[in-house]
Amino acid sequence: MIRMSVTLGTPLQSSAFKVLLLGSGELGKEVVISLQRLGVEVHAADRYDHAPAMQVAHFSHVLNMADPQQLKQLIQNVHPHLIVPEIEAIATEVLLEIEQQQLATVIPSAKAVNLTMNREGIRRLAAEELGLPTSAYRFADSLESFRAACDDIGYPNFVKPVMSSSGKGQSRVKSFAEVDAAWDYAMQAGRVNQGKVIVESQIDFDFEITLLTVRSKNPHTGVIETQFCDPIGHRQDAGDYVESWQPQPMTANALQEAKRIAEKVTQALGGCGIFGVELFVKGDQVWFSEVSPRPHDTGLVTLASQYQSEFELHARAILGLPVNTARHSVAASAVIYAGVDDQNLQYTGLNLALAHPDTDLRLFGKPEGFKRRRMGVATARAATTEQARELAQQTADQVSVLQSQ
Repeated sequence: MIRMSVTLGTPLQSSAFKVLLLGSGELGKEVVISLQRLGVEVHAADRYDHAPAMQVAHFSHVLNMADPQQLKQLIQNVHPHLIVPEIEAIATEVLLEIEQQQLATVIPSAKAVNLTMNREGIRRLAAEELGLPTSAYRFADSLESFRAACDDIGYPNFVKPVMSSSGKGQSRVKSFAEVDAAWDYAMQAGRVNQGKVIVESQIDFDFEITLLTVRSKNPHTGVIETQFCDPIGHRQDAGDYVESWQPQPMTANALQEAKRIAEKVTQALGGCGIFGVELFVKGDQVWFSEVSPRPHDTGLVTLASQYQSEFELHARAILGLPVNTARHSVAASAVIYAGVDDQNLQYTGLNLALAHPDTDLRLFGKPEGFKRRRMGVATARAATTEQARELAQQTADQVSVLQSQ
């Protein structure tokens, strides 16, 4: 039996093992905390100062990560061992170059980041190369082609910018009369305006899940293996997650098919780390929707449900350490919105929210709030998913966000 040894150094010393996080939101913040616990030196980058992950990292860097020169300069200055993208708006051609020159390892791989940074790359991989079941779809890069795509797909349909997150720019088009407005919204709200959208047919599904899929090295052989967390159910509003729970009940056949799809797509993307694979489920039928090569927002529930949260799993997997995807509790999460457009916000009612022993909070520390900006999350454990969802929502409702005086 071969035992592979993993060695890490000391932060801020010449032996330091360095990780550069590209994107410093709330998910990245939890990853940084997990990496810090393992003695990793973390550099957090984003387009604005004081982003959540920057508040717990050793170093922070503010730049336009979609600018190839700025990104290349940052990587040269930091000289990281690992580059961990947390968002889509990154100059991926630089990451491909860095990986080819073996200057750093891109997590999970430069190919995965490049393919998943927009919906066209990953949809074509899943449907056309891997033959996975998906909704019918068309891409459009002009208003004229968009109108034709909507008519071709039929109504209602769903429209999404090829590059966006958290539901930005997404809409459900119920008739031709709504087509032009949907195009305008997609063009305005995409994270990076690519001038292109995907139009998807509506699938008649019972529920949708996130199947957190972990690719990690076997500690004895060094061979990359695939493990799965229990399926996470979630509810969205305008494409943005508002609550999630684990486990989501589903048939044994559906779960087996979900794992088959998730393993096939993550294997094609390669590398190590956690992937958030989104799937539609109806009875025993499963359709692929999207995949994120990083922790997923719906996976915040794992902070309460699993022995190792999705963030700990990601940190361990990218460092070559063993992982444990086991769940110890039934749990749920509920989002806390700012509700106001302001800075320097205050949060009250925390004592009431945490009065129940099976509840917890994460306040992200974002320097600026918007009415629909996610500022925190409540988690709860209970005997059933229904009870956990109710308790998580009650916990979130106890937290009030106040404008600064």
